[in-house]
Amino acid sequence: MSQTGTKNLIKISIFGALAFVVMLIEFPLGIFPDFLKLDFSDSIALILSFALGPLSGVAVEFLKNVLHLFVTKTAGIGELANFMIGGCFVFVAGYIYNKNRTKKGAILALALSTLVFSIWAGILNYFVFLPLYEKALKFPITEIVKLAAKFNSLITDKFTLILFSIIPFNLIKGTIISIITFALYKRLSKIVKR
Repeated sequence: MSQTGTKNLIKISIFGALAFVVMLIEFPLGIFPDFLKLDFSDSIALILSFALGPLSGVAVEFLKNVLHLFVTKTAGIGELANFMIGGCFVFVAGYIYNKNRTKKGAILALALSTLVFSIWAGILNYFVFLPLYEKALKFPITEIVKLAAKFNSLITDKFTLILFSIIPFNLIKGTIISIITFALYKRLSKIVKR
């Protein structure tokens, strides 16, 4: 492995461990069910995705979720979901930004990746993760719908759960994470690239 490759591997490891620690600090937004929690760990992966390329950001997402398996309450389903959804977020953003490394490029990358990963989250939850929670954890989708309906009366089934809870939550989360990343990236990029 080259010296640059070794340095990048060390950076991915440090950022992955930092993202894991930040992932432990999560909180509900109050306008969505409590099982939808916000944490800022994707900002750390996005910063590395912008600095070193999209695969580095995905590697940070992978590492933080592997570490989170040691404290999981979801039998690994939450970590798989977080990796597949967060990985999409940081890959799309990093890919677009690395094609156009300007402020406008960063804004476009963050906006498009927020939209893409929110829709991706909806699709994955509908077809994969909600059914997995039901089978593996014996937590019926109907109960999840009931919990969500307490926050939004438009939620009456799995489809409306996705449409009025999962997707809007991820749009808000993506926007918050994007603003944090945009504010911090230039300040941290010089340190990351050293």
